[in-house]
Amino acid sequence: MNFGSLIGQIGPNYDPLFYDVMVYIFGTMLFAVFLLGVIAFWLRRKGLGGGSAKEKWSQELERYFEREQIGLIPDEKHHW
Repeated sequence: MNFGSLIGQIGPNYDPLFYDVMVYIFGTMLFAVFLLGVIAFWLRRKGLGGGSAKEKWSQELERYFEREQIGLIPDEKHHW
């Protein structure tokens, strides 16, 4: 029963507005995903507070490694 009405939309008596609305909805969804991707990339790159949180975190970790001398290549002066 419903299958016949679905096939009727593909034939010569289809409803063009149905396809237009589907294309608009699909296009809006694609644009929303693209816009969210751009916003996520911008936040990842710039961060919320001006400087990137990733850069601040890595600088803090680098200072900690320098202070604790973790991960340094041993040289002739130090024998661990």
